[in-house]
Amino acid sequence: MARDNSIKSILIIGSGPIVIGQACEFDYSGSQAARSLREEGIEVTLINSNPATIMTDSVVADHVYLRPLTPESIEEILDEHEIDAVLPTMGGQTALNLCIECQDIGIWDDHNVKILGVDIDAIEITEDREKFRNLMEEIGVGMAPQATAKSFLEGKNIAQKFGYPLCIRASYTLGGSGAGFVYQESELEGMLTHGLHESPIHEVMIDKAVLGWKEYELELLRDKNDNVVIICSIENMDPMGIHTGDSITVAPAMTLSDRTYQKMRDMAILMMRSIGDFAGGCNVQFAVSDDENEDIIAIEINPRVSRSSALASKATGYPIAKIAAKLAIGYTLDELDNQITKSTSALFEPTLDYVIVKIPRWNFDKFKGADRRLGLQMKSVGEVMGIGRTFQEALQKACQSLEIGRNGLGADGKELRNQDEILQSLGNPSWNRLFHIYDAIKLGIPFKTIREKTRIDEWFLREIEDLINLERSIEKYRIDDIPKELLFEAKQKGYADRQIAHLLRCLESEVFKKRNDLGIKRVFKLVDTCAAEFKAETPYYYSTFESENESTVTEKPKVVVLGSGPNRIGQGIEFDYSCVHGVLAAKECGYETIMINCNPETVSTDFDTADKLYFEPVFWEHIYDIILHEKPVGVIVQLGGQTALKLAEKLERYGVKILGTSYEALDLAEDRGSFSKMLKKLEIPYPKFGVVESAEQAIELSKELSFPLLVRPSYVLGGQKMKIVINEEELEHHVVDILRDMPDNKILLDQFLGGAIEAEADAICDGENVYIIGIMQHIEPAGIHSGDSYAVLPPYNLGDFIITQIEEHTKKIAVALETVGLINIQFAIKDDIVYIIEANPRASRTVPFIAKAYQEPYVNYATKVMLGDKKVTDFDFKPVKEGYAIKIPVFSFNKFPNVNKELGPEMKSTGEAIQFIKDLKDPFFRKVYSERNLYLSK
Repeated sequence: MARDNSIKSILIIGSGPIVIGQACEFDYSGSQAARSLREEGIEVTLINSNPATIMTDSVVADHVYLRPLTPESIEEILDEHEIDAVLPTMGGQTALNLCIECQDIGIWDDHNVKILGVDIDAIEITEDREKFRNLMEEIGVGMAPQATAKSFLEGKNIAQKFGYPLCIRASYTLGGSGAGFVYQESELEGMLTHGLHESPIHEVMIDKAVLGWKEYELELLRDKNDNVVIICSIENMDPMGIHTGDSITVAPAMTLSDRTYQKMRDMAILMMRSIGDFAGGCNVQFAVSDDENEDIIAIEINPRVSRSSALASKATGYPIAKIAAKLAIGYTLDELDNQITKSTSALFEPTLDYVIVKIPRWNFDKFKGADRRLGLQMKSVGEVMGIGRTFQEALQKACQSLEIGRNGLGADGKELRNQDEILQSLGNPSWNRLFHIYDAIKLGIPFKTIREKTRIDEWFLREIEDLINLERSIEKYRIDDIPKELLFEAKQKGYADRQIAHLLRCLESEVFKKRNDLGIKRVFKLVDTCAAEFKAETPYYYSTFESENESTVTEKPKVVVLGSGPNRIGQGIEFDYSCVHGVLAAKECGYETIMINCNPETVSTDFDTADKLYFEPVFWEHIYDIILHEKPVGVIVQLGGQTALKLAEKLERYGVKILGTSYEALDLAEDRGSFSKMLKKLEIPYPKFGVVESAEQAIELSKELSFPLLVRPSYVLGGQKMKIVINEEELEHHVVDILRDMPDNKILLDQFLGGAIEAEADAICDGENVYIIGIMQHIEPAGIHSGDSYAVLPPYNLGDFIITQIEEHTKKIAVALETVGLINIQFAIKDDIVYIIEANPRASRTVPFIAKAYQEPYVNYATKVMLGDKKVTDFDFKPVKEGYAIKIPVFSFNKFPNVNKELGPEMKSTGEAIQFIKDLKDPFFRKVYSERNLYLSK
């Protein structure tokens, strides 16, 4: 083997807190790399400041440093450990920038640390747009006319020379920060100034915009012997002009001629070889003219694993980061196994006999006044991926995964019928343009108009048109007389029973019964990397409607863990952390573990995390068919956030066992009326409240409760639609607003305890015994969502009298709810009285934070309690308690410059970091504490 045996210890740099443009796909890459290196007997040390992810858990690395990503932190680690090499390619732009900074200061040379997996010169070339352009010219790779500007004057001269429209990009940024289009001279000054400020080296690249061209990406891997494999071709359904992170993408490429694809491959390999001599992953982006010529120009190259690497890994079953880490320590591709077949080498190019569609997930509703148009700056907070035998099936499954109140693409009665609104949307792309393309075709807007407005390839539009034609055929029938062939075609094209029921004017359950009676059943296919040419050893499945089923059911007792779906504000990577620990704990208890999730960015959907992975929407029909197939002993719902919890009622109704806390208890905690009756009986204080179903009722109740009031809908996460109102006019407006978007929802009105201190506690309960894993005190006053607050563990100035009340209330509530597993309770403290704000008998956002701070695997323990394998009293809890840990909320407001940065009851942070301090004299704590009221809004 060609491995470099001198490397015994490696430092991996993580990507820090999750922000728009750099999300958990890099935690997935880092986790994979760490596991891959440890398999080789290498000691792995990891630095990352993000407590919410599995990457910073002791199960991933030998030494984990939850420290700020700074050269000072790197120096401290190198002084403490004998590190031979650093791997900076797994932590996105943050890790690369830190690596370069340490190189410039001389830190790596001082400690004799090699840089692996990347060539610093290669990064310099790819990030310095001028150098990159010159190199591409040298090797004969075409690019759009472009030039670099380091000043405002230089920028104006270039604009005059090129003419409009122009594309302006800031150098050395991630997620398209500081990038945008300039259509006319009046817009130039603002964009140019913004780009120069965003760039850390105050430089922008100005390109002649190739708007409307098609965009493609290739994922490559190369070893030290210069063997190169193309792992995946990805086509952006959205044309040039929309950031790839905000584009709907399809793999493999659908509308590219073979001649142009071969040319693109050759260009990508030439580009990779020209920028440097490194072993590892690489992502190359191209633009192709949308005419018969198919002219190709290069956009950019990233000599590291990228956002698309996670997608390509999940799409193909080829674990790019895992193999890239082994290439970095000297292996060659022909020496490594194909991780899926185990019988062929990694020197192969995956072949797909299915299609994947990725759709981004946005959260514009959290940013009032945000510019919702999509462009060069990335704005999405997460993504979903659908796998199907055809583009149409994968597209429908991806739409079902989004959790935006749609049952798929169309066939749910929610289409827009206003022609002007549709045309406006097609010309100004936002999060809902895909749905509006469907609406436009259905309304009869000519293809020529849709093509001109969207510049989306006609092939994709025809595929959507075909779905609409199918719907029209189905609508002619009723459930009793629909032909089997037509029903089978609808299922093959990805339609949910719910959508078909809408078209046939009947119940979802009737469609389910009809198709099963006709023998139209979901089967499961392997993601095998080689189109079934070799036998796959890895149980990684997607569903479709065919005859052959490739998922074999074993005799072992099984547990299903429901994942948390796409990342969004209010439900982030912390729930994926919980799901992974749940899977590992269930394995330890002797169960076969089954994971169901649709998020390509995370460790839970790694094909070797659970015993079996079903990459499917966390959507009732898909889950129920898997359960019928696998017959598990039960399903864990309390680790996957609100996504999984919302399915508890259906599982209960269909007789599927919920492991841990019962559906009745989960429902009781959500139902404010019943929960408050329980608190009254327990003699536990809570703010006065009421439940209303109309604006009239709300006005009546407000006279009894008095303002200010906290108004919110029931059954939501992340403080969605939660607001503090101070008069009748505001109250009426907000209630009408909620009912418009959530017509059947009950609305809660709570008396708002102004000036109260907020605290929260997480605990594990087995139905009788309760162990409080941590009590946190928020630095900001009550009124700011707990996810947006700085939280200090343990509390910093609550007296014993208050702490005792919190402990007593927590234990009483956990037992009264018959909690089996985790519970999170939030408190407001006013005039020495501890009031209950709410209780959630599930994994919370703060559990990973406490687990990291106290160095205890609490989710593992809680899962064993849920499974009935252990009681709380069976564990020997030994939390490491030194000083304080502070949970730091991290925001992505820079993506929405027009948005008010005030904070309130609705969560806005995209991620979090952790900071450890010895005592309250620490300058960090004092600064945050002094600013605690700064951003409070109503």
